[in-house]
Amino acid sequence: MPRMNLEGSSSIVTGGASGIGEASARQLAAAGSRVVIADLNEEKGQAVASELGGLFVKCDVSSVEDAQAAVAAASEMGPLRALVNSAGLGYAGRTVDRNGEPFPLDKFEFVIKVNLLGTFNMLAQAAAAMAKTDPVDADGARGAIVNMASAAAFDGQIGQCAYSASKGGVVGMTLPIARDLSAVGIRVNTIAPGLIDTPIYGEGEASEQFKAHLGQSVLFPKRLGSGEELAFGVMECITNPYMNGETIRLDGGIRMPPK
Repeated sequence: MPRMNLEGSSSIVTGGASGIGEASARQLAAAGSRVVIADLNEEKGQAVASELGGLFVKCDVSSVEDAQAAVAAASEMGPLRALVNSAGLGYAGRTVDRNGEPFPLDKFEFVIKVNLLGTFNMLAQAAAAMAKTDPVDADGARGAIVNMASAAAFDGQIGQCAYSASKGGVVGMTLPIARDLSAVGIRVNTIAPGLIDTPIYGEGEASEQFKAHLGQSVLFPKRLGSGEELAFGVMECITNPYMNGETIRLDGGIRMPPK
């Protein structure tokens, strides 16, 4: 069975305006897919979408209406074959801080809402559209979904209680959703990145020094990963017809210490 052919298809990348999402969008476009950049950053999102010949849709991933709008926009451009759930955020804080104050529940809830509920929301809406398309091969394949978790799902650090819980939830739902969607020929995989060089670390000399220091804790190669390297993994999950129900750590072999 050859790789899944994305020529003439459409795809959606949440968080596609920068970082891992942008890199994934570029590789999807290079494979012949028309990409919807679903992001809150209009300026960057519009720029990436126009460069790639796709569409920008302003999207809060936790909104059902926004998810439906992104799916509708993609379906206008061609049969929806791929979703990359790359939007996400973190909020650092100890469960009980040094002043004896508990972690604010509303902050914990917000991280879960975006990273976990948002991932499921986009996934369910996209899968419903994929299920209505014609199969692309003799297996009955209709599409593929890639979620973004984190190495923090497995070895979250001090201060990552909310983030790790949200990403652990993404890992935990990968297999049952892959089982659910097997009936309609949709594969589901998750990638758990380690330390990746994205805009989260800022810019400038101090930022570069900090990233170089962080990179020394990676097993090999001793540096941060690039968005492009993560996108290689995303594309493998999408185009390899036998890759299903799996969570892959893409982290240079790092195992995170407590802090």
